This record gives sequence, structure tokens and C-alpha cells, in this order.
Amino acid sequence: MKKIIVLAVIILGVFASCKKTTTEELVPAAPKSAAAPEPSGDQCYISKVNNGIVELSFTVNSIQEVNGKLLYNLYEKDKNEGTIVGNFKGDTLIAEYTFMSEGVSSVREVAFLQKDGAFIEGFGDVIESNDKVVFKDRTKLKFDVKNTLSRIDCEK
Repeated sequence: MKKIIVLAVIILGVFASCKKTTTEELVPAAPKSAAAPEPSGDQCYISKVNNGIVELSFTVNSIQEVNGKLLYNLYEKDKNEGTIVGNFKGDTLIAEYTFMSEGVSSVREVAFLQKDGAFIEGFGDVIESNDKVVFKDRTKLKFDVKNTLSRIDCEK
């Protein structure tokens, strides 16, 4: 009789351990809520650090698309300039930067965090996908204040 009871307990234990358990689904934190920029005229920003210049200018249209220009003229690096097309995701501008450098056209993803009337450029690990260089994981971008572009009056 003891053997039957022990066998029954073991069988019930096996069935109980195979029972599907519910797990709590992890929900990513909601992005910072930031007011989407209103449609606007030209906005221009510049950073001058270590004998280098980064210039960003763009407009935001009625459907929150950003179109503009981006120029990098960094000390002891090849100058490149081109166009950006993107959107705001909360307080962050994510755009495709199409540019020419050394006679070759390239496309890479860029990110700028809007903070206190300026933009801070973001950097992170990248991968190549569909002939473009894109961020591997946008949630892991680093925004360093030494990469801050300050607002300036746009040249006409």
C-alpha cells in the first residue's frame, strides 16, 4: 500500500511540475513623452569642438517628417555632407543621412536627442543592413554632452 501511495505522489508531482505556469510579461518602459515639434521653418544647429565643425539644419513638416542637411568637417578626418530624412521619436530625431565622402555615396542612421533647445548626437553599435549602416539597438545609444549642437540663426 505504501508503494502505491508513494507512486501516486510521484506521478502527481510530475504532472504538477509539467503544468503550464504563467509568467509576467516584461513591458518596456514607455518612451519619454515629449511634445512633437510643430511644423516649422528652418532650424539650424552647430557644434565647434577640437577644430572640427558639425552643422545640422532641417525643417519639420505637418506630418512630423524632418528633412534637412548635415555636414561633418572634423579635424584630420574626411569632410562629408549630405541630406537627412527622418522623424522624431519622442525627444529624439532618428534619420537616414545620405552623404558623399571621398567620391562614394553612403547612407547611415543618425540620432540626435533634443534637450534644452539644443541637440546632442547619439552614438552606438552599428550593423550594415540593406546597404545602410544602422544602429544595432537604438535603446543603447549614448548621448554625450560634448557632442552638443547649439541653435544658431540660419543663413539665408
